Amino acid sequence: MITVTQPFLPPKNDYDRLISKLWDTKWLTNHGEYVQQLEQKLEEYLDVSSLHFVTNGTIALHLAIKSLKIKNQIITTPFSFIATTSSILWENCEPVFVDIDPNTLCIDPSKIEARITDKTEAILATHVYGIPCDVEKIEEIAQRYNLKVIYDAAHAFGVKFKGESVLKYGDISSLSFHSTKLYHTVEGGGIVNNTGEELDKTIKLVRNFGFDGEQYYASGLNAKNSEFHAAMGLCNLNYINEIIMKRRELSETYDVLLENRLQRPKIATNVEYNYAYYPVIFETEKELIYVKDQLLINEIETRRYFHPSLNELSFLEKSFSCPISEDISKRILCLPLYQDLTIDVIERIAGLIVESSNRLPI
Repeated sequence: MITVTQPFLPPKNDYDRLISKLWDTKWLTNHGEYVQQLEQKLEEYLDVSSLHFVTNGTIALHLAIKSLKIKNQIITTPFSFIATTSSILWENCEPVFVDIDPNTLCIDPSKIEARITDKTEAILATHVYGIPCDVEKIEEIAQRYNLKVIYDAAHAFGVKFKGESVLKYGDISSLSFHSTKLYHTVEGGGIVNNTGEELDKTIKLVRNFGFDGEQYYASGLNAKNSEFHAAMGLCNLNYINEIIMKRRELSETYDVLLENRLQRPKIATNVEYNYAYYPVIFETEKELIYVKDQLLINEIETRRYFHPSLNELSFLEKSFSCPISEDISKRILCLPLYQDLTIDVIERIAGLIVESSNRLPI
């Protein structure tokens, strides 16, 4: 079976060398040596001033909302993984959905102001598939209405906009280091803070039960991560440039083989992309389902990522119309993309897509 994704694993000796030390130190968690090293190295690689290593990307979103003391309406995107919405709900805030740009698939800033009310406190936007939101327009709106900005940057590891890390925008960016991501720590996540030392202190407190030493200063939770996960992150960071280069090669092969066959999201020329995913958009949902089934018959896994549009979730208390997101979510499919995938497999996948589309039943 060709899976839609597959985790990169470093040479086993690299990992063994690091974790063998843990049998001597017995320091397995609670912000140990490897966690501290990883945070520093990620700050350097990503060119950000403050990064906190946490349990996963969903917890990172929770901590972002909690640390910024957001308690009411949050404007957000319907085209994202469910964690973007569920984090808002779990923090007892109200998600207010704004439709997406049909080119980038990110939240459409031209539609944000119409959804702002006197209860709006923040914007939570996703850099979809690693494609940056219109961060400049969002920043301008946020400043005008005094709103906090959180970016779900789960897909945006290493992405740059106009030569700068896209993670430098907003008050906070959250990262996912899940094993399916191009950079991973098996399970894990990160919080990038752009707001200053006071917010750093708050994040550290709420990540660790709200206490410092033996004193409790806030209501927190356990969002720490372990030395074992940090060790994997340290190993994988040594290979990240190689991983991105390989994914670029595979993506460009798809581009050539599927040129003019399927629609693709638009990536601006001023973006340094990370090739996190390879999504394609079919003309109809019927065509997508047929092609997906034909690929599966040939033992090729794909994923309807993201489907459904989050504004259509059955358990939401309020409904919002987001026709572009609703339409694209029915027609978009992510194709296999990972480090060990070969060019000949990409050629086979593309060939099956073209063949299946050409004989789509009437």
